[in-house]
Amino acid sequence: MQIILDKNVACTLRDGTILYADIYRPGEEGEFPVLLTRLPYGKDLPFYSHRYLDTNRLVQNGYVVIIQDVRGRFESEGEFVPFINEAKDGYDAVEWAAALPYSTGKVGMFGLSYYGFTQLAAAAERPPHLEAIFPAQSLNDPRRGNMYHNGAYGLGTAETWALESIVPDKLKRKYGSGTENYQKMIRKTADFMNHISEWYSYKPINEWTPLKELKVTDYFFEQLELDLNDSHWDKASVFHRYKEMDVPAYHVAGWYDSLLQSTLENYVEMDKQGNHQQKLIIGPWAHGDFKSVIGERNFGVHASEDWIDLENDLTGLHLDWFDHWLKNESSKIIEEPTVKLFVMGTNQWRNEQEWPLARTQYTPFYLHSRGQANSRSGNGTLSFAKPGEEAADSFIHNPEHPVPTNGGGTLYDGVQTTGPQDQKAIENRDDVLVYTSEKLDKQLEVTGPVKVRLWAATDAPDTDFTAKLVDVFPDGTAFNLTDGIVRARYRNGYTPEPDLNGEVVKYEIDLWATSNVFLPDHQIRIEIASSNFPRFDVNPNTGRTMLNSTETRPAQQTIYHSAEYPSHVVLPVIPGSGADSKE
Repeated sequence: MQIILDKNVACTLRDGTILYADIYRPGEEGEFPVLLTRLPYGKDLPFYSHRYLDTNRLVQNGYVVIIQDVRGRFESEGEFVPFINEAKDGYDAVEWAAALPYSTGKVGMFGLSYYGFTQLAAAAERPPHLEAIFPAQSLNDPRRGNMYHNGAYGLGTAETWALESIVPDKLKRKYGSGTENYQKMIRKTADFMNHISEWYSYKPINEWTPLKELKVTDYFFEQLELDLNDSHWDKASVFHRYKEMDVPAYHVAGWYDSLLQSTLENYVEMDKQGNHQQKLIIGPWAHGDFKSVIGERNFGVHASEDWIDLENDLTGLHLDWFDHWLKNESSKIIEEPTVKLFVMGTNQWRNEQEWPLARTQYTPFYLHSRGQANSRSGNGTLSFAKPGEEAADSFIHNPEHPVPTNGGGTLYDGVQTTGPQDQKAIENRDDVLVYTSEKLDKQLEVTGPVKVRLWAATDAPDTDFTAKLVDVFPDGTAFNLTDGIVRARYRNGYTPEPDLNGEVVKYEIDLWATSNVFLPDHQIRIEIASSNFPRFDVNPNTGRTMLNSTETRPAQQTIYHSAEYPSHVVLPVIPGSGADSKE
């Protein structure tokens, strides 16, 4: 089939702003359903605009594919303010696409990350011609694991995104492509990017040199001044608008994705509205990376987007979904179970009827010391047995020497920053407490949300606590599964709490979710620390933050595990997986 490409097609919004799109359509007469994506990364850049999908194949199967620059980006007019305009602009874009002369009037949307968000935002406006969406690895609120995570600032993601993804086009719009000033500033940008690992340590963040010198991302600094309960964040969120999203949606998530939690929330909350036309697939994937090798692990070719469960690929899933909703064609995807997830450890796909799994047994696994006071890292144990009277563990959190990020659901520039990585070097640090189970004599499956309930004290007015779930292999290799952080100041939500005063406080650290079978002779491990840098900014322990200060001080952290303060991880154990043998 011949494919016709129409470049820079204008879409006029209700306020007169013109957005531009590239349109790929079948080279034959007729009307076709439309698949629309709206992104801030450039419709002309295949790595972003097409990414994980074969859009030519979509056209060859009878779709018009439209890739549109959002307001204020690349060819489109207006000012770009992240997240704020995507709802109303999305509504207008959908209705414009439906009215094109070669459109049947039925529109679907696709895309990942920010352009997963643009789908949800548009859906909340209920455009009459939006029939179905396919949001992959999508955020719902910048405070819920994107720009912030339980009060901690997502430093690595925010700085990388602004410098690498946003600045270049901003410079082009300011100076003009090919001008001497543009060339000068783009070279400066490249130099900052080449040394970004060093720039992560710069403080205060509200004076971050790369963006201050480039002078094109004022909103980056403006947002740093906002309290987490500021009304701006509600305008940048769709988390409170699920009741308005009554569109069928197929959600794509990854166990090592930086937006895993929000993607799961999108599925769960949209399904709660009584709209049971929701589907969810969760692979062992990282953000925008749907291959079989993630981090230091190979999950098998059947784990990759190209050969999912040896049955389909990601483009094929899109076609199956949209063929049903936009063409009224029969598709087995509608009859299949609601959830398809990849179980690590056994490395198998499995179909389920809901998320979280209804049969889950949420089982506490308790932290224990060896019995001596102030036991150093590496000495703790983990078991189903409740603690008795045990000595607390302690460590010093020095903000000038933070625990380095080592894999996980990350999204920032660096070498081997994402996915499962061996944690042995991290666990040898004196500021990381490690609690490990005995070797398992039977396999145990953990599938679902994971939380650590931690009783802790500090001599600082404010501090952070982190937790990580790890699968320890028989040879000692320790692969991270999932992790989380909580800032003491925001332990109860977006309204800050008063300074701490040495009291013992109960913290709940949300480690999001995972699916893993701990095989025989493997061990379950929990790491406790107070930093994870540069994924998150480092808490200076002064009552202020690195957003607007440079002063730091060490903090004495005390972790309790006793009858009164039974610190533990809640594991979502799947019955019949061997858990009953340990009770």
